[in-house]
Amino acid sequence: MGALKAILLYLIIYQTWKITAEEEEWKSATATYVKETNGSIIVEGACGYGDLHRAAYGKYSAGLSSMLFNRGSTCGACFEVRCVDHILWCLQGSPSVILTATDFCPPNYGLSSEYGGWCNFPKEHFEMSEAAFAEIAEKKADIVPVQHRRVKCERRGGLRFTVSGNYHFYQVLISNVGLDGEVFAVKVKGSKTAWIPMARNWGQNWQSNINLIGQPLSFEVTTSGRRTLTSYNVAPANWQFGQTFEGKQF
Repeated sequence: MGALKAILLYLIIYQTWKITAEEEEWKSATATYVKETNGSIIVEGACGYGDLHRAAYGKYSAGLSSMLFNRGSTCGACFEVRCVDHILWCLQGSPSVILTATDFCPPNYGLSSEYGGWCNFPKEHFEMSEAAFAEIAEKKADIVPVQHRRVKCERRGGLRFTVSGNYHFYQVLISNVGLDGEVFAVKVKGSKTAWIPMARNWGQNWQSNINLIGQPLSFEVTTSGRRTLTSYNVAPANWQFGQTFEGKQF
């Protein structure tokens, strides 16, 4: 009986440690919002997702300061954000929202980082949609102190591959990535080729100079957490530039 209790206690402690280890600690930052007529940021941002409603990110999108944006490698990552330490502007109970990194908030070194230059290096800052901001703070606020932490991304459906380019330049935008959200590496394979590593062009646009027209396409995607997922024959042989195809999900 004593041995059984010891085993149960060990399992409880291990599970608690595992859950705690997977959660990042809260970090301090600031947040502002962009006024939009429909309450959402819908313009194409620095990650290349285009219409954010169609990309399934919608109002829970955010522009990140350079400290967080990391030259675009953070595109697609998810952050839990909550307003803290401001009794006047933070909503009661400090509710949080889950945001996806979809854009870059550029620095403005002509203004102080304490007022106006919110995204100046090395500040950590989130530029939110008006609707998402209103879920954590009063819209009367110009800027609020927040806490943030990385969380796993929950997505509906599979990874999306949007193909663009021409005969000499092939590019694919990868969106709707679950779990880590960030794409670290991509490979593409036609029916007549081996696996071809792709290079990051900008944001989550990945490129190759190989002519893949007329071949069914498969993709191997590796995330920042070094998880790799292979989606075979995602695009049929008659695929066209501008089309979007859905693969597996992490």
